[in-house]
Amino acid sequence: MSDEPHFLREEKIEIARAEGNAEAAVEPLQLGKRVREIRLSQNLTLEEASKRTGLARSTLSKIENEQISPTFSAVNKLVKGLGIDMPQLFTQPKRSSGAGGRRDITRSGTGTPHPTPTYEHELLATQLTSKKMVPFRTVVHARSFDEYPEWVRHDGEEFLYVLRGSLLFYTEFYEPIELFEGDSAYYDCEMGHALVSTSEQDAEVIWVTA
Repeated sequence: MSDEPHFLREEKIEIARAEGNAEAAVEPLQLGKRVREIRLSQNLTLEEASKRTGLARSTLSKIENEQISPTFSAVNKLVKGLGIDMPQLFTQPKRSSGAGGRRDITRSGTGTPHPTPTYEHELLATQLTSKKMVPFRTVVHARSFDEYPEWVRHDGEEFLYVLRGSLLFYTEFYEPIELFEGDSAYYDCEMGHALVSTSEQDAEVIWVTA
């Protein structure tokens, strides 16, 4: 007997009927994957999605990793917090019918700004939804690790490339290391991490999260 909430099972059945597609009727809906796709399409970290939905970061992470099934209350919070409707959450993403043809150009300085106390992010390629990667350029304002109330951590993997200046790269399980222009790093995002500028001018980096 499935421990999945009955409203989720009913929602899947109705969607399968509406699709009129036999494959949709037998293919299970990966709700956690849908939640993650929608969150990433809006360029939201788990922390940001947590604030929008009112769900704990740990709860969101478990939902996205299919470790728990969301309650009806949690689904309502996801729908309202992410600004979507119920069918959008429960509909399988369309399969690609062939080679991809999407493209997004971001002219210099035209990315979407997203400032924080420690970083000044510029989100890139924001016109594309359901991206497999989230690229952004960041100016590192932090000058001390003490400026971070806690480690920065989120799902996925991340690539970091230093465009300008120098910085200290703090990671939870390693000693801090100084990176200079042209240096790069690849790491697990669930490991706590943080950047602190050490150059006279604030360092600038490119981040790609997947």
